[in-house]
Amino acid sequence: MKITKILVIIVSASTIGALSYWIGQQAYSWLPPEAAAESQLVDNLISFLVTLGSFIFLGVTGTLMYSLLFHRAQKNDFSDGPHIEGNITLEVVWTAIPIVLVLWIAAYSYQIYEQMGIRGPMETMHIPKVIESAYASPQDNSHQPVEDIDVIAKQWAWVFHYPERNITSTELHLPADHRIHLSLASEDVLHGFYIPAFRVKQDIIPNETLDFEFTPTREGKYLLTDSQYSGTYFATMQADVVVESADDFHHWLAKAATHRAHPAKNQAASEYSYVSSQPVQAGWPTVVPANPPMVNYDR
Repeated sequence: MKITKILVIIVSASTIGALSYWIGQQAYSWLPPEAAAESQLVDNLISFLVTLGSFIFLGVTGTLMYSLLFHRAQKNDFSDGPHIEGNITLEVVWTAIPIVLVLWIAAYSYQIYEQMGIRGPMETMHIPKVIESAYASPQDNSHQPVEDIDVIAKQWAWVFHYPERNITSTELHLPADHRIHLSLASEDVLHGFYIPAFRVKQDIIPNETLDFEFTPTREGKYLLTDSQYSGTYFATMQADVVVESADDFHHWLAKAATHRAHPAKNQAASEYSYVSSQPVQAGWPTVVPANPPMVNYDR
C-alpha cells in the first residue's frame, strides 16, 4: 500500500511538472516578439517564474481537490476530527522548501539584472561623469560591428544623432545584428528609454551621460516610449525604432544626409499651442514644451 502511494505521488508530481513546463513555454507567446539579443534573458526568466508558479498552483490545487474528493467526512458526520500532534519533519520541510525557492528566484533574477546591466539613479552619485557601458547579450559580441548613436531626451521629444554622417532624426534606425552603443542624455528631467520588444529599459539622468548597449536581431518597426512620467505631454513622447539590414541602414543614412535640417513635427508643441490659443483657459499650468528639434529626417 505504501509503495502504491509513493507511485501515485511520483506520477502526480511528474504530470504536474510536465504541465507546468508546457505552461511556462507558452509564456514566450504572451510577450512582444524577441527583437534583441537581450530579450532572451528576460523571457527565459519570465518563463521560469511562470513554470514555477504553475507547479505550485497546480500542486496546491490538486492536493486540495484530492482531499475534498477522497478524504471528506461522511454525510451527517459532525464529530471532531482526530487529534494530530505537530510533525517536526513536515514543518521543517514546508518551511525549507519556500526558503530555497525564494533564494533560487532571487539569485536567478539578480543574475539577469546584472547581465542586463541596467543602472539606477543612485548609482550615478558614486561613479564618474560618463557611466560605464551597460550592456547584455547571451551571445559573443567580440566580433560584432558597433554603431554609435547619440540620444537626447527632452520635454517632449526624442532626438537621435548619428555622428558618422552628422545626421539628426526623430526616428531611431538600427542595423540588425550590430552592437548598438547609445550615449543617453536628458536636457531637462528624468526620462526612461524603453523598447518593449528589446526588453531594455534605462533611466536617463539629467546632467549625466550614460553609455548603453544592446544588440537588435530582428528586422521590423518597434516602439520606443518614455517609461518615466516627465510632465503633461509625456504620453506623446514616442518614437519609431526601425531595425533593418546593414545595407538598408547605410542607404537610409546616405539618403537622410541629402536632406536639409528642418523643424520636426512635434505633437506636444502642437497640442500646447492649440490649448494656449483658446479663449477659455482650463486645467493646470504646464511646462512649455521644448522647441521642435531641427532634424534631417522626420518620421
